[in-house]
Amino acid sequence: MSTEPSAPLTAQSIFNLDGLFSNPVFAGGIGLAGLGAAAAFGRKAVIGGAGLLRRQMLVNVEIGKRDPSYGWVLQWLAQPRDNSGFLARRVTRLRNLAVTTNTRAITPGHGAGTGEASTHADFRVQPGYGRHIIRHRPGVYIAVHREKASSTNTSTGEPHETLTLTLLWAHREVLGEVFTEAHALAHRFHEGKTVVYSAKRMEWVPLGKPRLKRPLGSVILDEGVKERIVGDVKEFLAAQQWYTDRGVPYRRGYLLYGPPGTGKTSFIQALAGELDYSVAMINLSEVGITDDLLAHLLTQLPEKSILLLEDVDAAFANRRQRDSDGYSGPTVTFSGLLNALDGLAAGEDRIAFLTTNHIDRLDPALIRPGRVDMMVRIGEATRFQAAEMWDRYYGDIDKDKSGRARFLNRLDELELFGQNKEAPRYTSTAAIQGLFQFNKDDVEGAIKMAEGLIPRTFEPELPGGSIKSPA
Repeated sequence: MSTEPSAPLTAQSIFNLDGLFSNPVFAGGIGLAGLGAAAAFGRKAVIGGAGLLRRQMLVNVEIGKRDPSYGWVLQWLAQPRDNSGFLARRVTRLRNLAVTTNTRAITPGHGAGTGEASTHADFRVQPGYGRHIIRHRPGVYIAVHREKASSTNTSTGEPHETLTLTLLWAHREVLGEVFTEAHALAHRFHEGKTVVYSAKRMEWVPLGKPRLKRPLGSVILDEGVKERIVGDVKEFLAAQQWYTDRGVPYRRGYLLYGPPGTGKTSFIQALAGELDYSVAMINLSEVGITDDLLAHLLTQLPEKSILLLEDVDAAFANRRQRDSDGYSGPTVTFSGLLNALDGLAAGEDRIAFLTTNHIDRLDPALIRPGRVDMMVRIGEATRFQAAEMWDRYYGDIDKDKSGRARFLNRLDELELFGQNKEAPRYTSTAAIQGLFQFNKDDVEGAIKMAEGLIPRTFEPELPGGSIKSPA
């Protein structure tokens, strides 16, 4: 019995590819897998292409809440806009809104028709959280995304917020217009007002609402004092290049000292209004204000602001060991204050005012030149100040100034200008102002009550809780 040799084994015979591909189920699966792979590749290509196109054609600007322009831009976005036109009506949308309200009292005779005091409220609408689209001008649209993050600021506990503006790369020059207009709008909003900042942990925050600017003429200092300080400050502001050319730190310090109620703080507020500056206050006695924090705050002062350190003598007068309630007194050291004012960590482009009622308690190192460049005593009321204040309150009534002469003579009789050298007696401008405010438009009443300007002396509490006072 003869046998024929078997055919050699090949890959095709082992895998039988022809048979596999001729199988409709297998061929269909391969086709579907190919289509899926092609679809996935195409989707990835489209996403990548869209991302590339977006990066090439769009520009994004992200603004954090801690940036000063954050509030400016929000206020700018809330301005009314012309959305006429087919595309603008269908594309622009500002649906998620937030409202901020400002109130002010209206006194009778100034808009309250009933004769009773009322409250005027200003409502400002701004974009809320979410996505918005606005039309800046015909053909120029800006996408806005206001987002609140889940993380918070460790120093204030407030959540982080960002504001993202997106527009076409071809319209990128519009960003300059946006920030310029937003800054101008914020300036108009604060026009005629003085913003007061207070230190809150690691940053400066506005202290309440902006105050109406106090006219410089409303603060009456002794003859020539106000003009000397204002002239020196304005000369400093105009000499920045002079300081730069000579390598001198561009900062200037002033110390106003004298008894309470003489107008030290009032003058600083009026000076800020005259210069169109804000005021940044720090309480050195506040618990939590450390040397490092003070140095940081002084290098991060708000733009165009006057630094005010009130009652610097009290910051180091009551140093003591930790009490049972956990309070250990001020946490700013004297050396820390000196370094913050005039050390390696000291900032520049700064005007600083220090005030004290007791200059004798200040260390000479604190008031040496370089830290304090000008010291001015704001003292008790003088005859010149009393006359100027009279004219300001009663000038439109006492046209012949006869009432002023009788008022000044009465103050002379009471020896309130230090005529008695053995036991000098003085009054303050704050006391005179209080007298005039109590006797509005009443010249005779102000003269009759002039005796109330005699400084009162308080004695220890007597039996029954009464306080003995000569006036």
